[in-house]
Amino acid sequence: MAHCRVPWQNQAPLGPVSACPLSGRRLLNGLRVFPHTESGTIPTWVGVGGSPESVVRTARHGFALMLAIIGGDVARFAPFSELFGRALAEFGQPVRPVGVHAPGHVAATDEQAWEEFLPHLEKTMRKVSAERGFRPPTRAELMRDVAPGGALHVGSPETVARKIADSLRTLGATRFDLKYGMAGMAHAHVL
Repeated sequence: MAHCRVPWQNQAPLGPVSACPLSGRRLLNGLRVFPHTESGTIPTWVGVGGSPESVVRTARHGFALMLAIIGGDVARFAPFSELFGRALAEFGQPVRPVGVHAPGHVAATDEQAWEEFLPHLEKTMRKVSAERGFRPPTRAELMRDVAPGGALHVGSPETVARKIADSLRTLGATRFDLKYGMAGMAHAHVL
């Protein structure tokens, strides 16, 4: 990110195409993007999962911040939103938005949503924890994440809407991306 920034713009090439010195990939500076966007640019967000260094690096480069929250209490990420605002100011960057990306599932009732979603989340978390060397969460821990203030946005439309609004308010965020669907879920449950 620091060495190979990609400023997407709707303009003709300004010269020869160069390559990133680190990756060898072609840089996209000055290349035309189709279809054209109304603003002439494509907003870039950087996903951060809990590292203060990543928050500061995102601010240094002037990108928007997307907090990727997959477990635990949403409020524990509030210091990252605050750090981001302070870091933007220290680097002389304009105010940039903060967003939230979190997993979830919507069904007719809270109970139906939990029944459809949690078995697949448990299976995924067992696999990920084995690969990354941490203890998989218990069903009780996952249910705490489903409760108000938790990272999982699972339930009826009303429950999920309330949790999204609470998460945005808690973090001072203006965008919410719901990671919808989980490996193994029936196709009918994700429509």
